[in-house]
Amino acid sequence: MKTILRWVFDRPLSKGTEISGQYRIKDVLGMGSYGITYLAERLDGSGPCVVKQLRRTKSWTSGGRKSFDREAEILRTLGSPAAPCLYDVLGSGRECFIVMEYIDGKTFEDLIFDEGRIFDERETVLVLLEVLRIVSSFHARGMIHRDLRIPNILQSKEGIRIIDYGLACSLTEVGETVYRHPEKKLMRSVSVKSDFYALGHFALFLLYSGYIPKTKEEKSWEEELSISAGLKAVLRKMLQIDPPYNSALDIIADLESNLSPRLVIKENL
Repeated sequence: MKTILRWVFDRPLSKGTEISGQYRIKDVLGMGSYGITYLAERLDGSGPCVVKQLRRTKSWTSGGRKSFDREAEILRTLGSPAAPCLYDVLGSGRECFIVMEYIDGKTFEDLIFDEGRIFDERETVLVLLEVLRIVSSFHARGMIHRDLRIPNILQSKEGIRIIDYGLACSLTEVGETVYRHPEKKLMRSVSVKSDFYALGHFALFLLYSGYIPKTKEEKSWEEELSISAGLKAVLRKMLQIDPPYNSALDIIADLESNLSPRLVIKENL
């Protein structure tokens, strides 16, 4: 029944559709669990933008409307150059839109799977450090992202940018959803640890970009990946295999102190 309702009511807007006489839809960028994201143009000629539409079926629920309002408020107050700039919030009946900055860049999903980029250990650590510094600033503002996956982290000319704040929330927010799957629980918990857990998997995606299986036997990442003991120890704590980190600054310190000297020497060779 849910699938039928989505098919009937949640179909994307057609190319050329105008919103509030200010924006025109050019293409669909993606469809998530509660929103549909479009590339659009501003009719005043000031350039492209991104429009995120709350699914109509989600607008019928208090949870969906709350998620929409929360994402808009987070973008409004976050004030980080790593996040998209909020341009507008439009809501009329069951048609709700967030209009934000278009970021010219490639997601790490695009880089790995479409462009075939390979990230060695040094590159992975440098990217991870940059992302962690951004995430640390989010946490200092009392916000967690809770969806730090390769489609939501971009490489732009200005550096790393992070998008899709649909699951982001305040660290003081009381969790409402009970997740039965252990991994979902770790990814979505209202704790800084949820961001670290997600970034542990983000790092593994980068490290596996150059992995070539030698046998058909499936092994753990610790057996398959040829990485330093220092990075392995950091990832084990981020993934909560070992007692987890409580601060992004602690992860940054461990990465820099345990790995940087060896990586710097390698870079200078």
